[in-house]
Amino acid sequence: MNNLGVDGEKMAREYLVKHKYKILDTNYSNTIGEIDIIAKYKKIIVFVEVKHRHSTQYGLPRESVTLYKQNKIRQVALAYLKYKNLIDSPIRFDVIDILGDEITHIIDAF
Repeated sequence: MNNLGVDGEKMAREYLVKHKYKILDTNYSNTIGEIDIIAKYKKIIVFVEVKHRHSTQYGLPRESVTLYKQNKIRQVALAYLKYKNLIDSPIRFDVIDILGDEITHIIDAF
């Protein structure tokens, strides 16, 4: 992972903790793909995709979370829930969009 991605994920983790999320896992991966951050907020398991860019030259960071990427994240999330025996837990998918140092948290993004 490049430094931009590492920095973005660190910023996202700090943001989530500050907003009362408990980090359960980071960079969880299996043969299907990877989820940047898995957190818990109240009783909800939150799967977070982090996108960080320095400029909008190629669009907003969140725009790179395509339908294909969303489906991959859903598949990895399902495998995680089965593996951790959390299949009946309420869940949601968030995107943390970081442009420079500005964080936008898109709750229930997809």
